This record gives sequence, structure tokens and C-alpha cells, in this order.
Amino acid sequence: MVIEQIKMPQLGESVTEGTISKWLVSVGDKVNKYDPLAEVMTDKVNAEVPSSFTGTIKELVAEDGDTLAVGEIICTIEIEGGNAEKTEVSEQKTEAAETAAVSEQADQGNKARYSPAVLKISQENGIDLNQVTGTGAGGRITRKDLLKLIETGNIPAAGAKVEAPKQTEVQQVAAIETASAVAAPKQGAPAPSIPVAAGDIEIPVTGIRKAIAANMLRSKHEAPHAWTMIEVDATNLVEYRNSLKDEFKKKEGFNLTFFAFFVKAVAQALKEFPQINSMWAGDKIIQKKDINISIAVATDDALYVPVIKQADEKTIKGIAREISELAVKVRTNKLRSEDMQGGTFTVNNTGSFGSVQSAGIINYPQAAILQVESIVKRPVVMDNNMIAVRDMVNLCMSLDHRVLDGLVCGRFLQRVKEILENTSKSTTSIY
Repeated sequence: MVIEQIKMPQLGESVTEGTISKWLVSVGDKVNKYDPLAEVMTDKVNAEVPSSFTGTIKELVAEDGDTLAVGEIICTIEIEGGNAEKTEVSEQKTEAAETAAVSEQADQGNKARYSPAVLKISQENGIDLNQVTGTGAGGRITRKDLLKLIETGNIPAAGAKVEAPKQTEVQQVAAIETASAVAAPKQGAPAPSIPVAAGDIEIPVTGIRKAIAANMLRSKHEAPHAWTMIEVDATNLVEYRNSLKDEFKKKEGFNLTFFAFFVKAVAQALKEFPQINSMWAGDKIIQKKDINISIAVATDDALYVPVIKQADEKTIKGIAREISELAVKVRTNKLRSEDMQGGTFTVNNTGSFGSVQSAGIINYPQAAILQVESIVKRPVVMDNNMIAVRDMVNLCMSLDHRVLDGLVCGRFLQRVKEILENTSKSTTSIY
């Protein structure tokens, strides 16, 4: 028999870790190659991890709710085949791969294996692993155990045996903050425990909600956010779109939304102001060649950000089709990891639920996000000093001030405004 390892895959660009939301197999189960082993949540996608081998599940290294770095072992599979020599070599390789993550406890009869994530957290926070009782299989110390200790402030001193405290649902948010603080500059104190009174409802935090929280917290911790807004007179756009929508739906089979016009205008402006289409990379700024627009699509309990690739090369009709198809994928749980990758700038349709002004959190590691607010009728003073009722919309932009300054963002928004205000039957084709 040969023991093979299944590791945490990288399920998206810039994804560095994933959370096991649910195991689909148990120890002793026989699996075929490509059978799903576990559901994994990241800040970008919810996906199944397939088996790379046919064999029997020997060990589940991680548990439901555990967060592991990309490349960490999540389980092992025993496969048939190979002679004794091959088996011995395989076992030696497995042992060698684990050596870096192994630390001996005081009791030599009970050696514990520590994952790289556990070792890193313990070293950064001065935790003596010999003094921690783990809650994992066979008493294994998990990353979650250490985060619970950090969140409560109950860091064990040498010689003091401490059990990892139990975590209530209302304390999970504090654990998320602590997890983000491991990789980001430490800012502020963990959230305090919240007393639960009679009648209060405790809602368990799902894996994807944890991932969203961690990514949003990382963005706010690392990126110095600035914010700006511009008003757009969308009267001509509204008239043009309304004159087309019924015939378009009948002919094409999907809706011609206002949002498609906004995405197209943003893509065109990004081509003219490529500085906006950038990302912070520590010692350099990466200006992306492709213009891939991330759009936010919400379900009842989660927010997904699928991507319209090469949006600048698509017509308004093409963008409208992709918006419709991606929204259907999200709401039918058919979104693939590749649908979420490669975004360079995010446009969020906050106006769909009536918002007129908002400050979005940047979709890390992008440099900016644009909120398209609700189109509302307002009295406006025209050039001839007459007052007229016009269809107005606010465009609100959050920017990473490490990458972008107000001047270029102001010019970018002015260009988006110009494109939208000049959208009409005589100037704009949807095909």
C-alpha cells in the first residue's frame, strides 16, 4: 500500500487559504479518482476538492471549520499497488514532508503533528504548544484552537496546562479578526464576548461568511481607503434604455439592464485611465493589461464577485448577457472558481436596493471599487437657470490611496460621467 496526500488547492488568484466547510467522506471510505472529498470556502469561491487518486481515506488531517494555507495537507489516501520497496520510499517521503511540521510534546509517548499554520501562529503569539490541549482528532492542536486562546487572551505560560476554550457563535467574529491580524498589522483589540440574553438569537457563522469577513477586514487593515463621489445626469440614458428594453427582452431572451450601460462606460474609461486598473504589490504597483470587471451578486446569506472578462471588448448587449448568466450561476450554485478569477476593478450595483450613497470596501487586492447608486428623479438647475426634473445617479468610488490619488480618480469619474450623459439613440449602439 502507498499513502498519498491531498493538499489544499489554490481556488483563485491571490487566494492563500481555504476553510473546510464540510467533509463529504469519512476515514475508511473508498473513493474513486475525481470523487469530491470536501467542500471548501475561500473569500472568492465555494468549491469541492476532488480526489487525485482511487483508494481508501486513511486520515482527515483537518476538521470541519478548519482554515488551512494553500498547499497544506487536508487528508491522506491509501492506494493499492507498488511493492514493499515503493511503499517504504513513499512512507519515508511522507515522514520527511511532515518533519518540518512536527514538534515533540513533553510526553514522548504521545507525539503531536503541528501544521505550518499552527506553528506560525504559536511563534508569532508566544504560545507554548506543550501547554495546549487540542480539540482535533487524537488531541491534535488545530489553528482554530490557537485562535480561540488568542481571542480570550488566555495565552498559556510555560508549565501551565491549558485547554482550548469552547467558542460560542457570537465569539466567532472576534476569531475572524484575530485570524486576519496574524497576516496583517495588528490593529485594535479583539471584540469582547457578547452576553446572550433570553430571546436573543445566536446565528452560526458559515464558512463563506467567515471568508467574506476575513477578506473585508484585510482590505480595511491594509488599504488606506479614500472616497469620492460624482453626480451624473442619466436622463438620456434612461430614455434610451426604456425605449429598447421590451423589444430587446423579446428578441434576446434576457433583460437589458441599466447596469450593463454603467459597466460598459467604466470599462471604456479604464482603457483611457489604466492607472485605475492596478494593484498594490508591496514594492511595486502592477498595472493590469486586461480589463476584467468584477460585479457583486448577492444571495440571502453571501456575496459573490464573478468577473466579466475583457469587458472593454464587449458590446452593451454582450455585457448584459454575461451579467444575466453570472447572476443565474450564483443563485443556482453553479458558479465555478474560474468565474471568480482575474478581476481588476469592481463595479457594485448598490442602487438595485435603493441606495443613493455608499462607501464600498475595496475588493482586495484591487485598487478601487465603484458603487452605482439608485437612479432617482430630482429637480436640477439647468444651464439656462431653469429648474427641470432629471434622472440623476450618484457614482461613489472607494480607492486605495497607496496606488491612486484624487486627481486621477476625479478625471476617471468625469470621463465615466461624460460617457453616460452622452448615451443616446444617436450616439450609442448596444450591439
